[in-house]
Amino acid sequence: MSREPGCNRWLLFAACAHLFFLLPPLRTRAFAVSVVPEGAEDETELSVLQKSEKSRTISKISRELKEIVFIIQSQSNSFHSKRAEDLKRDILKQAADLGKELPTVLLIHQIDGHEGAWTILPLMRDLSVTYGRNSSWIFFCEEDTRIQVVKLLETLGRFDGSKEWFLGKALHDEESTIIHHYAFAENPTVFKFPDFAAGWALSIPLVNKLAKKLKSEPLKSDFTIDLKHEIALYIWQKGEGPHLTPVPEFCTDDVSSHNVDHCATTFSNFLPLCGEPVKKEDVFVAVKTCQKFHGDRIPVVKQTWEREAALIEYYSDYADVSIPTIDLGVPNTDRGHCGKTFAILERFLNHSSPRTPWLVIVDDDTLISVFRLRKLLSCYDPNEPVFLGERYGYGLGTGGYSYITGGGGMVFSRTAVQKLLASKCRCYSVDAPDDMVLGMCFSGLGIPITHSPLFHQARPTDYPKGYLSHQVPVSFHKHWNIDPVKVYFTWLAPNTEESLNGKRVGYNREDL
Repeated sequence: MSREPGCNRWLLFAACAHLFFLLPPLRTRAFAVSVVPEGAEDETELSVLQKSEKSRTISKISRELKEIVFIIQSQSNSFHSKRAEDLKRDILKQAADLGKELPTVLLIHQIDGHEGAWTILPLMRDLSVTYGRNSSWIFFCEEDTRIQVVKLLETLGRFDGSKEWFLGKALHDEESTIIHHYAFAENPTVFKFPDFAAGWALSIPLVNKLAKKLKSEPLKSDFTIDLKHEIALYIWQKGEGPHLTPVPEFCTDDVSSHNVDHCATTFSNFLPLCGEPVKKEDVFVAVKTCQKFHGDRIPVVKQTWEREAALIEYYSDYADVSIPTIDLGVPNTDRGHCGKTFAILERFLNHSSPRTPWLVIVDDDTLISVFRLRKLLSCYDPNEPVFLGERYGYGLGTGGYSYITGGGGMVFSRTAVQKLLASKCRCYSVDAPDDMVLGMCFSGLGIPITHSPLFHQARPTDYPKGYLSHQVPVSFHKHWNIDPVKVYFTWLAPNTEESLNGKRVGYNREDL
């Protein structure tokens, strides 16, 4: 009898064990619910998990977004400032759509106290003091750069922001060039510098390092000719600083291109057009020449772009009726042409039609597309004091001034000429450099110069192919070791499509 209870207990245990193994594994099933969805109830749990993960992702993106300071390389002219404001609004809208705190977006032309703010380096100390503790990146871009904010964050997230980084789309010289003072003459391709159109970034540790260096070694009073190259040289510090790190997501393809799916940035690579091009009769072209160049340079002008200009005069030190040229009574000089240029300004104001709103002054070895210039000028108000062309700088680290370099062409609104000549600012000598004197004068009058990268002081061969590939250029300068007629018809001559409709068109640059 004593065995019966034990036997019963054994039979009961066996039955329970049998039932246990017949039932689904409860713990395994409970774990599976969080990994593999089963039924409507499980889908709800998965949805909650997905939303939670999305929320964490957005929170991380927003936190990282707050750590980026966007700086738009803007200008105060009304056309350019509006484009910069539009870009700022777009960046902030993308940020707002993430539902979190907005990033800092600065416009360079609104930064007070820096005549040379556009040269970037003078800003480093202020950027370090203001953003050096709570930010990770300073991201620079042009007004026509287009930014996909989330992709930009993903791109910057690949780099350790606690280290020194200089990021951008890399350009390099094909051969040594005068605009870079023949740097790296033995192998110019080794040095990389950023294409500003694609955007470029500095990590905060690098900003802090540059600020510290600038505090102990202020920028020298020197020329700023090609800013992107000069900034890269300063950061590189003869090998002691970082090289530019190429970033394939920083692009200059047009936003409509099929190649931009991977891009964090794109670029509006078309010739600006704001309505109908200005009329031919609204642009007066003044060509500076001298007797010794009548025989070789003037024929090039007549074979190329003269036909595009309705109003054109040639100013020389000798009256040649075969061209014809006009002798302004100013002798030719080898060093500078300030006296001649101011005589042209006086003549434009006093002898041309008062209804002609625009004056263009070019050298006799300037190649220019007046057709494209008329499109570009549709975006500017001639009632504003506009002084337009390729911007250089002199002594901007020590309170100098900006100026339009003359070889690429200098464009003046009549209003700008009136304000200039109404002042007492004139040449300190007849042979002073006219473009620099004009820069000093306009700076003293509080009239900022307006930069367009479509004007070029040098030849096409002096610029990186990648830089020119997203441009519709307005001018080039100098005839050294090139066929200027071929250069004009390759780079500047209006094509049939342009001539027919006068509107924005796509440019196939593969044959250049």
